[in-house]
Amino acid sequence: QVQLVESGGGLVQAGGSLRLSCVASGRTVSAYAMGWFRQAPGKEREFVVVISWSGGRTYYADSVKGRFTISRDNAKNTVYLQMNSLKPEDTAVYYCAAGVSDSFRRTEYDYWGQGTQGTVSS
Repeated sequence: QVQLVESGGGLVQAGGSLRLSCVASGRTVSAYAMGWFRQAPGKEREFVVVISWSGGRTYYADSVKGRFTISRDNAKNTVYLQMNSLKPEDTAVYYCAAGVSDSFRRTEYDYWGQGTQGTVSS
């Protein structure tokens, strides 16, 4: 079992930044790919970014490429999502997830956190 807890959400103005963290406990997450997804009100949960277990590969959704950066510290069992140049359309609950492969598909992930709200005002 892996437990994931996200933090770092909040309210920012457009153009601002947020840094999300996802701390894992239970089984070591160093063997898992870690992804971030988000869900806006009334919309499906969508892929944002994934990082491979080693940190050597990352894949970003086109909507966040160039603005968001994922990183991981396996020694701390923590994954980070640095979000810059935020837009109102980035407003969503952000979830981290752990899976065996670095996939953009929600179904490929075995463990999910409870989410943290990020709100961007215009």
